[in-house]
Amino acid sequence: MAANKVLKAQARDGVGKGAAREARRQGLVPAVIYGDKKPPVTISVAYKDAHKAIYAGGFKSHVLDLDVDGTVHQVIPRDYQLDVVKDQPMHIDFLRVSGNATIHVEVHVNFINEEKSPGLKRGGTLNVVRHTVELIAPATSIPEEVTVDLSGSDIGDSIHISAVTLPAGVTAAITDRDFTIATVVAPSALKSAGDEGDDAAEAPASAE
Repeated sequence: MAANKVLKAQARDGVGKGAAREARRQGLVPAVIYGDKKPPVTISVAYKDAHKAIYAGGFKSHVLDLDVDGTVHQVIPRDYQLDVVKDQPMHIDFLRVSGNATIHVEVHVNFINEEKSPGLKRGGTLNVVRHTVELIAPATSIPEEVTVDLSGSDIGDSIHISAVTLPAGVTAAITDRDFTIATVVAPSALKSAGDEGDDAAEAPASAE
């Protein structure tokens, strides 16, 4: 298993909006560590480090080693706020995780073997319903992605979560239905031709 990424932080004494604003003026992003039946810890992360981590992708689906002034906390980002105008990080919530914890995460969906899909080869379009899938996974073995194999998929086919092989110990968070991840739809030209054919079939025959 690959080592966790390390994100450095520093302890933050002040709490509240005033302290948060002061941290931002200093080029820091206010944050908090909570969970695991321990008191919350207020911290700050350097703006450049927070921005890089968030926009690198998969931020909320990877366990991190959060180094706070030399003390390492194993955490997973649970939420973050961005400035509504500038898209700059404003605050981050980190959840502590233990080695045997099972957590709810969103994982990116990767589609493979598009060239082996008869429907796509005929000009069909892959309609992605879910770009991410919610999973329940052990904290120590969160999958990097969910892989959907498009081999053999034809126009009109739907790919459901039941068709996806998940790693051992990992399950879909939604259990009340076999939800759709993607569909292969007909090309617009084919749809138009079909619609015209339907209109012709429904038109009344002209009187002789």
